[in-house]
Amino acid sequence: MYRSRVTHIIFLSLLMTGEAMAADVVEKQAPSHRAGRTIAKPAKANPKKHTEDPEKVEVHGRRLSTIASSATKSDTPLVETAQSVTVVTRNEMDVRGVLNLNQAVRYAAGITSDLRGGGVGTRYDQFALRGFTVPTFLDGLKLQDSATGYAVAQTDTSRLDRVEILKGPASALYGQSSPGGLVALSSKLPTEQRFYGGVTTTGGSFDLYRVDADVGGYATDNGFVRYRLYGTVNGQHSQLARTGSRRFSISPSFTFGGDGPTTLTLLGNYQYDPENGTYGGAPLVGSLKRASFGYLPRDFYDGDVPFEKFNRRQGSITYILNHRFNKDWSFSTRGRYDDIKTIYRSVYNSGYYNEDGTLPRSAFGTNEHTHNLAFDSQFKGHVQTGPLSHTMMFGFDYMQQSAAEQGFYGKAPDMDVLHPDYHMTIPAMSPYVNYQTDSHQIGVYGQDEIRWRGLVLTGSLRNDWYRSHQVEHIYNTDTRQNPSQITWRASGLYHFNFGLSPYISYSTSFQPQSGSVSSDGGHTFRQADPSMGKQLEGGLKYQIPGTSVLLTAAGFHIEQTNVLVGVGNLGYSVESGKVHSDGFEFEAHAEPYKNLMITAAVSVQKVRDDSTGKPLIQSGKGNASLFAFYTLPSGPLKGFGFGGGMRYSAKAYGGEASYGSVWVPQYAVFDGSLKYDLSNLSPSLRGWTAAASVRNLFNKNYIGNCLSYASYGQEWCYYGERRNAQGSIGFSW
Repeated sequence: MYRSRVTHIIFLSLLMTGEAMAADVVEKQAPSHRAGRTIAKPAKANPKKHTEDPEKVEVHGRRLSTIASSATKSDTPLVETAQSVTVVTRNEMDVRGVLNLNQAVRYAAGITSDLRGGGVGTRYDQFALRGFTVPTFLDGLKLQDSATGYAVAQTDTSRLDRVEILKGPASALYGQSSPGGLVALSSKLPTEQRFYGGVTTTGGSFDLYRVDADVGGYATDNGFVRYRLYGTVNGQHSQLARTGSRRFSISPSFTFGGDGPTTLTLLGNYQYDPENGTYGGAPLVGSLKRASFGYLPRDFYDGDVPFEKFNRRQGSITYILNHRFNKDWSFSTRGRYDDIKTIYRSVYNSGYYNEDGTLPRSAFGTNEHTHNLAFDSQFKGHVQTGPLSHTMMFGFDYMQQSAAEQGFYGKAPDMDVLHPDYHMTIPAMSPYVNYQTDSHQIGVYGQDEIRWRGLVLTGSLRNDWYRSHQVEHIYNTDTRQNPSQITWRASGLYHFNFGLSPYISYSTSFQPQSGSVSSDGGHTFRQADPSMGKQLEGGLKYQIPGTSVLLTAAGFHIEQTNVLVGVGNLGYSVESGKVHSDGFEFEAHAEPYKNLMITAAVSVQKVRDDSTGKPLIQSGKGNASLFAFYTLPSGPLKGFGFGGGMRYSAKAYGGEASYGSVWVPQYAVFDGSLKYDLSNLSPSLRGWTAAASVRNLFNKNYIGNCLSYASYGQEWCYYGERRNAQGSIGFSW
């Protein structure tokens, strides 16, 4: 039955095209970009004027860091985008030696990074944006979490071309999402080069090893068919030295259609993680707060080595199909099928001590398997009405998930933290949940960007229909959700000739939530409605004409309403909760500018949960960062690049402990990077590069974040990432 529905949906999506499609074509012919290709130098023409005849001379290269597509679903200069967007390019990730998404977003304003500390729990990408956890989209399609959150895909960042962080509600284009925004990932796809590739080997701290290979080019002489194959084998011990991670991943892709108006890209990926570290933490007393015996070491491990297991297999196939009808109108569609399977079991501490000073522990395990479908199709075009130029988009998207989970729970032997035994006998666990969840979302949306001289007005409107059916086989419960929701966005921006763009925007979001709700004191019950989000944002953007130097400043006010609030211990909730997030952010980016790459960010935010009178748990007060990297253009060290950065995190709220509110102290850590083009030593070394990077250069001992629940007596904290150095040798052609 499920397979027949999959076939039916794929057929309908392909039928809408009438013809095969093409790799994303840029609808706004801005002077600095066209069809995802970069122009050698930004045009001197008025950037506010819509260009009907784009320049013919192009350089085939990577997309500019001053252009993003996540805010409008079409490549748009950031200086003309009336919403905060941070771009992390492939070059920046390479220079900083990024190994996962947590590390990639650390230098962005508004990020509370590494909610699990950064040194453990790396199997998931856990961070907050403007105080809220946010979803991740890959190639324009949402990576759907499982109903209970353990069968979650993780994308190896080395197969990514860029990361875009879209801040604030975005449901008007993407459907169910977070008030904080979303993170949009873009895969490496076939390029216009005839033949290219590279192999890089990396080694480093905690027995890190990596081999990354990337090769592509023309599969036919005329370039009508192009290919790219990426693969990685990597592994590393965690900073606990008793657990580690291993990964095998391969991603083949093909593009059919060359430079014609119609192209089809097929992208596959298979990733196998035989193990992926631990998910535990340290009790608050002994990490954040001194215990009678002092402090636990940073390599404290609360689990059991033979019992620990995390095995994840994920596979996907994606199509991207576009067709350009003429210079004004095009149609694009994309879809992906994901299959994710995890087997997880661990022993974890209870977050408090027994009277004899030992640490009580429990055992937990889950087997999950999800099948996910996602599609997004849209018509885009230009219309002129008198002096007004319209860039219009009409779209339809669909998501579907079938998820099964079996959960197990049991007791585990207590631990003597001063003399831990990591090879104890763990009693058999008992099943406690057995879910089958089926859900789908249908959305229709439209957007109009109106341009007159330097003025850009944008309006987006969307309606979603969401359905969810969950059956729990142990307790024989059957729950359903079927909300529908309208969301919208409106913004205005004016781009002056000298590069300044003031703007203001208003946007909304919704998120389905599970729970039993009563509005009459527990006499009758119903399923919870979605929580709602809305944001008012205003700011300034300034791009120095003819350069990649971009400065942005924004202030925002976010409200999330309809949040569930538990009623004592009665087992139901009311929808009276409200969360506020207010803040200011500043960012500066330049890549490259006179051989200098620089990124700077400052944010101040206040996140408050009205139902508790406290901040939202694990939300920070703000962050600041600076990273600069300079490559010598001449002289005996020509091609030698060096740089470094500082990351500062203000204090964060970790919940309520037995002694009161938990505040994680502020901290600042430093990173460093080196890179050298070895061809400057000898022409025979052309294509060879050497690089090195280190995170937490001075090995600062700090707490990354905490989770404390005084009502349950459970208090955990997570140590920050220790000093972690790596070096690599690569050859590319």
